[in-house]
Amino acid sequence: MCMDISIGKAELEIMKVLWRSKKPLSSAEIGKAVENHGWKRTTIATFLARLVDKGAISAEQQGKSLYYTPIITAKEYKKSQVKSLIKNVFDGSAQDLVASLFEEKALTDKDIEELKSIFKGF
Repeated sequence: MCMDISIGKAELEIMKVLWRSKKPLSSAEIGKAVENHGWKRTTIATFLARLVDKGAISAEQQGKSLYYTPIITAKEYKKSQVKSLIKNVFDGSAQDLVASLFEEKALTDKDIEELKSIFKGF
C-alpha cells in the first residue's frame, strides 16, 4: 500500500500512541498518553479528525465514545517518509542519503554491522 499521507509532527505523536496500542483507543486514552504535551481535549480532537480525514486512522463509535485505530502501519509510514526524503532531499539518490549518514557520523559501528548483514541478504 502506497502511503503519501502528510502527517504533521503533533499528529505523528498521536499516531505513535495508536501504533503502540494493541487495541482501539478512545480520545480520553490518547489524551492521557500525550498529556506531557499539554494539549487540550479540543486540540487532540482536531488532530484525530485530521488523521481520520487523511485516511491514516479510522474512528468507530462504541457506546458514547469514538475509538481510533491506525489504518497505516508505522512501517508503511516510515517507508513512505524515507522514499520522500530520498526523492525530495537527495534527488532520488539513496546512495547520497547513506553517504550523508556516514559523513555526519550518524551511524554507530553496530548500525554499520547490521546494515552489512541486511545487504548480504540481498
